[in-house]
Amino acid sequence: MSPHHVPMSPDDINQMAAAWAARSDRGLTAAEEIALEAWLNADRRHAGAYLRMNAVMVSGEVAAAGAGPAPLRLPNRRQGLLAGAGLLAASVAAASVFAAFRQPKRFNTAKGQKQVVTLEDGSVVTLNTATRLEISFSRDRRLVRLEDGEALFDVAKDETRPFIVRAADTDVRAVGTSFTVSRLAGSPIEVLVREGVVEVKRPRIATNAPMRVAANTRAVIAEASATPLIVAKVEPDQISRELAWQQGRLVFAGESLSAAVAQFARYSDTQIVVTDADLAGRGVAGVFDASDPVGFAQAVALSLNAHAEIGRDQVRISR
Repeated sequence: MSPHHVPMSPDDINQMAAAWAARSDRGLTAAEEIALEAWLNADRRHAGAYLRMNAVMVSGEVAAAGAGPAPLRLPNRRQGLLAGAGLLAASVAAASVFAAFRQPKRFNTAKGQKQVVTLEDGSVVTLNTATRLEISFSRDRRLVRLEDGEALFDVAKDETRPFIVRAADTDVRAVGTSFTVSRLAGSPIEVLVREGVVEVKRPRIATNAPMRVAANTRAVIAEASATPLIVAKVEPDQISRELAWQQGRLVFAGESLSAAVAQFARYSDTQIVVTDADLAGRGVAGVFDASDPVGFAQAVALSLNAHAEIGRDQVRISR
């Protein structure tokens, strides 16, 4: 404490701790996290009071399961003094309490599922099918580790904390923009920028300088390779088609049947088998339900003058 700081009374500390506990229960903004950390470090008594108030809230929730809601009773001065033993470790508790807010959060979707997650900074992450990622925020950056799958990131602007998506050895850095990153087995990492600009960097490759990727552009990065990024322009209509998975749809505009079948395999365990090589190379077009491979196979077979044989977990398309 500074020499001009006037210590709070135990009752005042308890009231402030209760207020912070209530705020924490509903979720803190980045600014509130910084303010809480400052308050916890200002006086060794603050952390102990904060821990007690969180415990009171938890015990109150448990009691509410068997009885009606009860008002929160703040510890009085005597109760605060009786907690002296806990206050001996307050400085350690302050660090551990705040560290809890920085613990990474994990999200995942099963095959055929999608999930929309709103982060504490206002950014929105939309996970596509079979996706796993981990999110951790700190004072100077917002980090997402994409382990598998694909996600769309609509990033809230915060120039003091860049938003970084890490996929294998590739970092995609943004401030405020909208883009997707995909990391699929057997395929290169892809970054598709819908709005704004991102910076793609491979920290493990010393000779690889960061590359800025603008809106309506795709960057393709071969994982675990020193090959330079491949960048290509993408028409807005194509971006809209590729992001139709947000509405549970797959949209094709001339892609080969084999490519369309590969897309459906990401969303369903029902296998589509094309028995004829010529059929597999034919183009398909239309809007389809990503969760209905059977309906897709039947529609395609009809349009290509082929047959769709429906089995238990498989659909065969043949002449």
